[in-house]
Amino acid sequence: MAKHIQSLERAAAMLRLLGGGERRLGLSDIASALGLAKATAHGILRTLQHEGFVEQDPGSGRYQLGAELLRLGTTYLDVHELRARALVWTDDLARSGGEAVYLGVVHQHGVLIVHHVFRPDDSRQVLEVGAMQPMHSTALGKVLTAFDPVAHAELVEAEREAFTARTLTGLPEIERVLERTRAQGYATDLDETWEGVASVAAPIFDRHRLPVGAVGITGAVERVCKDGDLRPELVAAVRDTARSVSRDLGAKPF
Repeated sequence: MAKHIQSLERAAAMLRLLGGGERRLGLSDIASALGLAKATAHGILRTLQHEGFVEQDPGSGRYQLGAELLRLGTTYLDVHELRARALVWTDDLARSGGEAVYLGVVHQHGVLIVHHVFRPDDSRQVLEVGAMQPMHSTALGKVLTAFDPVAHAELVEAEREAFTARTLTGLPEIERVLERTRAQGYATDLDETWEGVASVAAPIFDRHRLPVGAVGITGAVERVCKDGDLRPELVAAVRDTARSVSRDLGAKPF
């Protein structure tokens, strides 16, 4: 049987302790409750504080749970609800569009795929849930960057790799694409991330009209494009799906 890592077990116990009972606890209280030496407890607290999972009150010196832990919990709940609300709509989009459908959210300077519906044929496909996609070249990334100020700030700071000859990496050119994305309500990727692959994506909003994710359809250029552009019926289908999921999340019609 694999051994557990003692330091992680102690850190988890510390977070549980701070999450219940008293709102703030001193070093002595924490060390005593967990049966730890003060020096050991202090070292764990300093590490958790550095990562944002614990905060120390400047006046009293007592510790409490940090904002980063709250953010992670909220992200989990948001993603869980987003996936649950999108299941039926993304299945319908894959079936009607005949191509793979992806649901993505902003995560660590990229797009995290949280749901993937296979193209409805007998071809061999690999599930890409958990995969990361770049922000600056994919349709999902462009949509999230265009409508989410946090994602936009991360894009400005991040390195922007050229994946194909059509990938835009200069910030002025990308900003023009994002402006167009905001105006038309969707983004495209034509050979910009993978050769021979095209996609279109639209933003998903919550009840507060905040962008919480994006949904897109992806396939071979020869199937999803016509005369060099995404087929208009696919663009319309993706936008309708995004609106439907947004509506189920409480967003007002838009």
